[in-house]
This record gives sequence, C-alpha cells and structure tokens, in this order.
Amino acid sequence: MSAAFDCQRCGACCAQFRVSFYWAEADDAPGGMVPVELTRQVTPQLRCMAGTEARPVRCTALQGEVGRAVSCGIYPLRASTCRSVQPGDAQCLKARAAHGLETGAAGATSGDSAAFPLPR
Repeated sequence: MSAAFDCQRCGACCAQFRVSFYWAEADDAPGGMVPVELTRQVTPQLRCMAGTEARPVRCTALQGEVGRAVSCGIYPLRASTCRSVQPGDAQCLKARAAHGLETGAAGATSGDSAAFPLPR
C-alpha cells in the first residue's frame, strides 16, 4: 500500500458511503460482531452503520480527521462491507475524489461529492 492510500491517514470511505450489511453481522445475532448500538435498521434484512444513513455521511465509529489521521473505533469488529473496501479500489478512489484527496491519476482530485450519491 502506498502512502497515498494509507487508510489510517484517509478515512474517506467512512465519510462517503452508506455502510449497509446483513442484519446478523450485528452482535445481537449469534456470531455477529458489529456493536448493534452503532447500527440503524435499513430494511428487515439490512442494517447500516449509524452516521452513514444520511448526508452528511460520517460513520459513528470513525475517529479523527478525514485525509489527515483516522482510525476505526471498532476495527476488529467492523462489518463485511468495511472489510471489502481495499486501498486503491474503485470505492476507495470514488471516496477519495469526493473528499478532494489524491486518487493516483496524476494527482487527480475532485471536490464534487455530488458525483457519488449515497447508495440506496
């Protein structure tokens, strides 16, 4: 992972997208790990991380300042959706661009967060 895509200095994905996941990933279900008190119901089958259900998006577990120094307060317990985003993948680059952070395309940035609507 390059320094440009250091998750602990970024956090853009945690402040850009709704983090939806299967309800049973929450700790009120057998085997679930995501703290249920940090989630919101989306549908009977889906939950999302609190703070990601509406704009402005910022996951309640995100600590620190996006683009500078961040961490996840529940990192070992995070949802599969969070685990699936990888440094430099399409979701990462969309989030970084929306926050005006480098995307690796010749230093390209974009501050137009409207280009990346909240998933439904």
